[in-house]
Formats: sequence, structure tokens, C-alpha cells
Amino acid sequence: QVQLVESGGGLVQAGGSLRLSCTASGRTFSSYGWFRQAPGKERECVAARRWNGISIYYADSVKGRFTISRDNAKNTVYLQMNSLQLEDTAVYYCAVVSLGELRDGVQATDYDYWGQGTQVTVSS
Repeated sequence: QVQLVESGGGLVQAGGSLRLSCTASGRTFSSYGWFRQAPGKERECVAARRWNGISIYYADSVKGRFTISRDNAKNTVYLQMNSLQLEDTAVYYCAVVSLGELRDGVQATDYDYWGQGTQVTVSS
């Protein structure tokens, strides 16, 4: 079992930055990703990184603005969000794949464990 605790969300003005953190306890994990869900919209993957650290995915809407990373010593993944836009307002979720599972993806069903979600609100 892996428990994920997220932090770092909040209210920020357009053009500002936030860094989301997601710390895992229980066990470490393989591939990881960040998803978001805005009101009335489906959950979408904004960034994901393969277990080998080589393959990285970013949604077109966040390319050049968001960066996904991992600190193995802290068992924590991050999402650095810069140049935030009104359209980035959503609940953000981290998700991970069980250790030993050599898979990744951009669908919610590709992941085994989820954080509780953290609200990001971008104001004008």
C-alpha cells in the first residue's frame, strides 16, 4: 500500500507560480503523474514520468510552464507550475504506479494510488 499526501495548492494571481508536492508513505513507487479536474470537466493528465525517468509527458496546455520531478530521498514528487493561467484552475491530484510495475500512461486507469487532491485557483 502507498499513501499519498499532497500539499502546495492555493490561490494565486495569473502569471504567478505554485509548487505542488506529493509525499508517499508505506512503499516507494514506479511511474508517477499529475492530473487535474476542473468543474464540469473530465480528469486529465497534465504531466507524467515513466519509471525509468527518461520518458516525460506534458499536456500541450502546460508545456513550457509546468515541470514534473521527483526526489527519491524524500519519496516525493513535485509539480512546478509557472505562468499560471485562469484555465489552470482545478483540483490537482498526484498518482503513482506500484513499485515493480513497469507501466505508465496518461489515463487515470494506468495508476494504482492517488492523493487526496489539492485546489489550485488562479485569479485575474
